[in-house]
This record gives sequence, C-alpha cells and structure tokens, in this order.
Amino acid sequence: MSDVSSKLPSEPISAVAVVTSLTKDYDGYYVVAQTTDGSDADLWKDGLFKSKVTRYLCFTRKTGPEVVVDIKLIDIKDALPEGFTPVEETMDTKETAMRKRRLCVKMSPRAAADTALYDIQITAKSKYHLVNYTSMGEINNMGLWYRTGDVPRQWLSKETYRTASSEAPPTIARRNTGRPAYEHQGSGIYTMTALDDVPFVISEKFCERKPKEMQQVNLMGITIKSLAEIEEEFQYNFSTERSIAV
Repeated sequence: MSDVSSKLPSEPISAVAVVTSLTKDYDGYYVVAQTTDGSDADLWKDGLFKSKVTRYLCFTRKTGPEVVVDIKLIDIKDALPEGFTPVEETMDTKETAMRKRRLCVKMSPRAAADTALYDIQITAKSKYHLVNYTSMGEINNMGLWYRTGDVPRQWLSKETYRTASSEAPPTIARRNTGRPAYEHQGSGIYTMTALDDVPFVISEKFCERKPKEMQQVNLMGITIKSLAEIEEEFQYNFSTERSIAV
C-alpha cells in the first residue's frame, strides 16, 4: 500500500503496534515500511548518526470485538489523552516503542463504533497533505496520516445475536414465583421491592412453647399471667349456688 488509494478497504483497523524489524513475519499485520514517495519509514532513525535501532508502524484489520476509532502522536512529556492507550513497547521484542514521541490509540467495541480507522500512511515531509486523510502528528520530519470510514454492520450475524441472548443471565426466569416479583407503583411502573424473595416465618421457639411454659412478663408494673395461672387464681366452683338450688 505504498500508493494511496481512493478506495476504502473493506475492514477497519482493529489494532496498531510498533515493530523492530522488516524481515520478520507478523501474522495478519501490515508494516508501513516506506513513506508515500518510497523513502524508509523508520520512526527511530537519527538525523546525525546512523543507528542500528529501527522502529516501524504496523496495523491489522483482523475482525475482532474492538476497532481503533482514533489515534494521536504526542510528545513524550504530554499527558495521555482521555480514553487513549499508549503503545509503549514493540510487539516483537517488548522494547521501547518510540523516543521523544508517543503513539496513542483509542479503542471501542465494534458494535458501538460508528466510524473507525481504515488506513495509515506516512509521508516524507510533514507539509505534504494526503487527500481524505487526517494528520496525527510528525516524527523525524515525517508526517503520519490516517483515514476513517463507517464501520460495517454485516459482521453481526444471526448466530452472534443468538449467542448473546443465550448468554444473558437468566435471573428473572429463576425468580421464585411464590411471591410477587414486582410491586405496582402509582405511576404505572412495576419496580422491584426490597423484600422480594425474603422468607417470613415465625420463630420455632414461639411455635413450640406451651402456655404453661410462658414466663411472667412485668410491663410498667402490670404482671401478665398465663391462662393456667389466671384459672388457678380465680377459679370459682359455684358450690353455694348449687346448695341453695337443691
């Protein structure tokens, strides 16, 4: 892709990285090895001394759950933009990715992204503009450019929706139907109550205790007696009435 095409690729970029070599095979990744005019696109090269250290930008369009929606090239001392993740290490050797500058990418779930990056190009001179591309910054007298486009939706197949539905937590389906799960409010909206699924039972110590086992309770000077105690204290056999009647 040394030539800038006016046609948008079929898939958006799903990951951006930095690598150290052009001789290695990075599965699924395209390495931006040259600028648009055919010059070396090494991001590390020193203008005064020839260095053996090399760094090249690469990216992939492998279909995945996320896509790159924005990218920035900032000074190493600048604060990281909100929502962006820095590319700190090289993908192949885990060394420092860049010096003086820092590449930052912003990811988004593919289903939630309206637009995403589709291509990245490097120009030999930063003053050179690419049609339909946006500048992300400059490094080593080179300009880094990216192109955006709409995210296709056809990748979400019926099987994807079916899987997502089957993996949803079946909390409501398992709810105990012995008690009402919702409470009807005056506004016409059904809402959960704080007492849902809380069992209410009488303590066994009250169910098993017999009246004669109840202890006397003194409440504000008033003694509360059991039924047996009341019958024993105030029992009356009506013997006098019976003798008169006979």
